[in-house]
Amino acid sequence: MGSVLGFPGIDPQDAAIGARLKRWREQRGVDIDAVAAALKITPEEERRAEAGRAHLTALQIAAATRTLRLPMWALVSDRPAY
Repeated sequence: MGSVLGFPGIDPQDAAIGARLKRWREQRGVDIDAVAAALKITPEEERRAEAGRAHLTALQIAAATRTLRLPMWALVSDRPAY
């Protein structure tokens, strides 16, 4: 990951997970504050995660899948894990 003007680069995996999180959250009609509360982060940190500019831990990904009522694989892959 490189940086430009002191801004950290975006990790492709974080960007993919963030995009999936945003897509599922919007499809489920869950507001950003509810997901942020479940992940124990601020809504601003949640927005950064959805933009791929913040890393979510495995525990946070698990909390997001529980909150959105998704299988665990839904945020880490576009294909079912079975």
